[in-house]
Amino acid sequence: MQKVPMTVAGEKALREELEHLKKVERPKVIKEIAEAREHGDLKENAEYHAAREQQGFIEGRIQDIEGKLSNSQVIDVTAMPKTGKVIFGVTVKLIDVDTDEEKTYQIVGEDEADIPNGKISAGSPIARALIGKEEGDVVVVKVPSGEIEYEIDEVQYI
Repeated sequence: MQKVPMTVAGEKALREELEHLKKVERPKVIKEIAEAREHGDLKENAEYHAAREQQGFIEGRIQDIEGKLSNSQVIDVTAMPKTGKVIFGVTVKLIDVDTDEEKTYQIVGEDEADIPNGKISAGSPIARALIGKEEGDVVVVKVPSGEIEYEIDEVQYI
């Protein structure tokens, strides 16, 4: 199986979620199931069925996170040489050539993408156009409405 790139922050967030699910949510739902069982007939017990459904969701998410962590390759850009080249994990400051509008994006793994917070997936069209380029380069990004030209103003290894 191919390793999936992930930032240090992305791995930390997944590990924290996993710990919360195992130490807080799982015990809570087990307790809810036990309490619902004490109420008698399980066929018509909405609390029991809701708790069982929640348990299934929690166990599925735990498996999902454990799978992602086992297949992850954590990349710490702060430990890499600062060459000005766009690679996974860097933060890129772009200038729209037509409008002079500035945009800043961090290139992250699929699960970490959060566009409103400036985190774009390495598989996104913008990230694919940027990776391998350097500060000062102009890149053309194909978007649904056509093409946008960006100049790479700065590459930050933070």
